[in-house]
Amino acid sequence: MTRVMLDTNIVSQLVKRNEVVRSHIRATQAPACISIVTEGELLYGLARRPDAKQLKFLVSQMLQRLEVLPWTRETAQTFGSLRAELERKGKTLAPLDLMIAAHAIAVDGILATRDGAFACVPGLQLVNWTVA
Repeated sequence: MTRVMLDTNIVSQLVKRNEVVRSHIRATQAPACISIVTEGELLYGLARRPDAKQLKFLVSQMLQRLEVLPWTRETAQTFGSLRAELERKGKTLAPLDLMIAAHAIAVDGILATRDGAFACVPGLQLVNWTVA
């Protein structure tokens, strides 16, 4: 079954209780998950704001509800091939975004994001859950 991998910005919108994003989550038939890279980004954000106790609680609750997919050798292979392909085409993507994109491709998932930079990634299925 196809999964929907949530980008960090979509998880942030869920934590903020964005109703449009929440309605997409409720409406999808595919299981939602995140990359371990996204978990790292979320934990980094929390480490930068050690006094944000409520935010830490909300992110913790969200991480308990979502499946967090580990990086595998297949993911690493996809990353290496994808990075080389983008470089040949003269395209760039932020390193962590490239890792998330490769992860979504490796698991044959759809990436839910509002970040238009992902549009340059060949073979990546995208949805923007911040629009109705």
